Amino acid sequence: MAKYMRGTVTAFAPFDARADAEALRKAMKGLGTDEETVLTILTTRNNAQRQEIASAFKTLFGRDLVDDLKSELTGKFETLMVSLMRPAYIFDAHALKHAIKGAGTNEKVLTEILASRTPAEVQNIKQVYQQEYEADLEDKITGETSGHFQRLLVVLLQANRDPDAGVDEALVEQDAQVLFRAGELKWGTDEEKFITILGTRSVSHLRRVFDKYMTISGFQIEETIDRETSGDLEKLLLAVVKCIRSVPAYFAETLYYSMKGAGTDDDTLIRVMVSRSEIDLLDIRREFRKNFAKSLYQTIQKDTSGDYRKALLLLCGGDDD
Repeated sequence: MAKYMRGTVTAFAPFDARADAEALRKAMKGLGTDEETVLTILTTRNNAQRQEIASAFKTLFGRDLVDDLKSELTGKFETLMVSLMRPAYIFDAHALKHAIKGAGTNEKVLTEILASRTPAEVQNIKQVYQQEYEADLEDKITGETSGHFQRLLVVLLQANRDPDAGVDEALVEQDAQVLFRAGELKWGTDEEKFITILGTRSVSHLRRVFDKYMTISGFQIEETIDRETSGDLEKLLLAVVKCIRSVPAYFAETLYYSMKGAGTDDDTLIRVMVSRSEIDLLDIRREFRKNFAKSLYQTIQKDTSGDYRKALLLLCGGDDD
């Protein structure tokens, strides 16, 4: 995974937390709200700076900035602004908690986060979850899921993927053959083999395995997964494969489908735009343009409206057409 940050949101300079806090208070005080000021400040400061603004806001006015945002704003725009204020370290843990809370589990969120985060990020999520919610994330997830889908989630939660070292071509050949025999060559599918190999081997190793698999079988591994598995397990296996190939391409596709067709999956759109804005949104934009023949910026522009649209476009940070 890239070690450098390719986000659209970076530290704002010159930064003055008190001045921003005062501007936000003025924007929300009295009748009506100046949404333009709120969205401009919050989308152009990075997460660490937003936390400083919240602290200054409380110091100056004895008020909680997030509570004020919640009472002054509404709808998707409110959700987006409140998401931007969530401390970065807790963002994923919070999303997972809400995905497994109450009636019904949001498998889409479990899949997206656990397939795309690095082992170090997963370890951090587990620790934060324990500290913040006094509960074990693995226990919570196993309580709400079942079958091979649950097994693969548990494997990913161990965060024990092999580190990227030199690739052993003999093992590449062996893994490709094992997957071929577990899927295409078998009556029924040996899902466990897919889970173990895709859940534990290193990224560079698996990229070679996918190439070798294509040579041996004549299929892309995605085609086999599509044919041989179904439901939540299929979606999770495909997400893991896509993230092994390219995390930015996976998120470009996630964003594309969140806005494709009738209606928008705003929860996904907000979650991805906020969580990747300081990490790799520039790369996601490039993949989006390459794979869908239009820019992320224009797609958001067409699909959203009002202050919500303005804020998302500022997070997007530019057009690629």
